[in-house]
Amino acid sequence: MTISLVQKYNVPGPRYTSYPTVPYWDDSLFSAAAWRDTYIRSFNESNTAEGISLYIHLPFCESLCTFCGCHKRITKRHDVEHPYIKAVLKEWFLYCDSFPETPNIREIHLGGGTPTFFSPENLEMLINGIFSRAKRADNYEFSFEGHPNNTTHAHLVTLYNLGFRRVSFGVQDYSPEVQKAIHREQPFHNVAKVTFWAKEIGYTSISHDLVFGLPFQKLEDVIDTIEKTKSLAPHRLAFYSYAHVPWIKGNGQRGFKDEDVPKDRNKRQLYEVGKMILEKNGFHEIGMDHFAVENDSMYEAFQKGKLHRNFMGYTSSQTQLMIGLGVSSISDSWYAFAQNEKTLEDYYARLDKEELPVFKGHILTPEDLIIRRHILNLMCQFQTDWDTTVPFPEKENIIIQLQEMENDGLLHISEKGIRITEKGKPFVRNICMAFDLRLKRKAPQTQLFSMTI
Repeated sequence: MTISLVQKYNVPGPRYTSYPTVPYWDDSLFSAAAWRDTYIRSFNESNTAEGISLYIHLPFCESLCTFCGCHKRITKRHDVEHPYIKAVLKEWFLYCDSFPETPNIREIHLGGGTPTFFSPENLEMLINGIFSRAKRADNYEFSFEGHPNNTTHAHLVTLYNLGFRRVSFGVQDYSPEVQKAIHREQPFHNVAKVTFWAKEIGYTSISHDLVFGLPFQKLEDVIDTIEKTKSLAPHRLAFYSYAHVPWIKGNGQRGFKDEDVPKDRNKRQLYEVGKMILEKNGFHEIGMDHFAVENDSMYEAFQKGKLHRNFMGYTSSQTQLMIGLGVSSISDSWYAFAQNEKTLEDYYARLDKEELPVFKGHILTPEDLIIRRHILNLMCQFQTDWDTTVPFPEKENIIIQLQEMENDGLLHISEKGIRITEKGKPFVRNICMAFDLRLKRKAPQTQLFSMTI
């Protein structure tokens, strides 16, 4: 990749876990009643055929990782676990009371925060509570995020016995200097231990999350981290770009100076070298920032054109309806998005009133649904066809805007659609931005997004 292309296209841009992106949601048409109408519609269209997904946000962490952009509550008090699980189950039961039939659950993902902050017994109470009002779909897939420092053998056994077969361990980087800067000090031994435990117990998909562009991170750090990761042979990897957004996350990302963070050419080199090593060792690039071996379900989904992306990230199975439970969670009915209250206090207060704790959202317009489909195609398959959606007036303007990217060798434009080239894959966010009509019509006055490269 040439320096000039990085300099040209490295601009702030969304990661497109949704379209419209959260800063461009229109609250004026959103209401609790409108949200209910859309999720009931989606439930009726999809529950029997494919089932629904649950994302459950477990927000507690014992310490603050300064690279993290997630909603979390820092505490060492574990007496917060039981009240929180009671609240999440109450929220779930409110949804179940409105469903016309028993929900058929295809996917569950436990995210955080730190899901393994919770004891195995309390996680078992949570999952059993969910299934007191639901049943498992065929080919269900349950996954959770595990912190290598506090995931116990009992955590892994308990969740395995509850049907979980996929676990993702947060690694980030093995450099002591980087770990100290991001306040996430965990030795390789801890990661190896939980990875081997998971394999022995029978987990069929083990993932490691790595991050490039962290403060003080050097090329040799990335190489060393990937070499150590190879030795543990996970089935898939997330190789994320660190999103340096201290203006959003406040003091959490102020533990180091801006000049300590790799930028532009230096940052991109970390990814390119890492990608080269991964591909030499049997990992295939899947979507954006993800890699998988050939026998992993994510690789198979990518090959079959069934890879999906939502607020849980990339998933190997697609469900039309995803319900987000817990503080700050986002739900997706395909026709609308809804986000829960962001503070525990407000979340608990809404549930005390027997109300779903959503506080904002967006009802997708017909135009939104068209653009969403194109952006999903590009993010998941690196291509989109014009005939997958109905025509829309701005199509010709989008093609004109993309022609410069075609001249730069990033994509091919044809009468059928758009194909992103190998050279263009690092710029997929920029390509999607050409379709983002809401972003074009109202350019942000302040910086909202991380850099694209």
